[in-house]
Amino acid sequence: SDRGLGLEFARQYAARGDTVIATCRNPDKATELQALATGNKRVLIEALDVSRDDQIVALAARYKGRPIDILINNAGVLGARDEQSLGTLKRQAFHEVMDVNSFGPLAVSQALRENVIASSQKKIIAITSGLGSISWAGGIPLGPYYYRMSKVALNMGMQALGADLKSRGAIVAVVAPGVAETAMVTAYRHDYGLGNYTTLSAKESVSKMIAIIDKLDQSQAERGSHWIDGSIVPW
Repeated sequence: SDRGLGLEFARQYAARGDTVIATCRNPDKATELQALATGNKRVLIEALDVSRDDQIVALAARYKGRPIDILINNAGVLGARDEQSLGTLKRQAFHEVMDVNSFGPLAVSQALRENVIASSQKKIIAITSGLGSISWAGGIPLGPYYYRMSKVALNMGMQALGADLKSRGAIVAVVAPGVAETAMVTAYRHDYGLGNYTTLSAKESVSKMIAIIDKLDQSQAERGSHWIDGSIVPW
């Protein structure tokens, strides 16, 4: 939550009066997030690296018994181009991207599932990507292999989680932010030659995603990956 979409989620939910538990790897260096929390007592900042099981367990222990209406799994990494293009594929780089983007959201959701189920809204959301669509992949050459694969795995993991938690009333869904103006997208456009794609501001992207999240019910969550215009991205 210290930059990009995560920071904007924290900012917009706080602005409408919600209590926000905002996590990032290095809170002491998160100047914008710290400024937001200084001006709003409803914003709580916690240290969390989603690739660290000990930190996930510790966070869950601190908030044991506290209902969480909406859990948003937003943390993600793109990975270096020179380690995930055809001819330069490296196993360790693959594991690092998959760990953060695919296993991280699943581990956090597992740890906090009882908090979500104890709430009134019972929503678990993961931020996916249109690049995780197998149907679209053929039209996007030279894209980052691991990042795309990680989002496909994320989508399946969230579908499986939704099936397991459905009987307890949980709503589990994946939402895609479109091409938002973040540091990751800026790097992606430069490294992979997608300069012609129209981008949204982080503010506009998050506003649209929040509107989708607010309206989600179980039947909608199971339909597929939700694009910011309300349509469904094909798997």
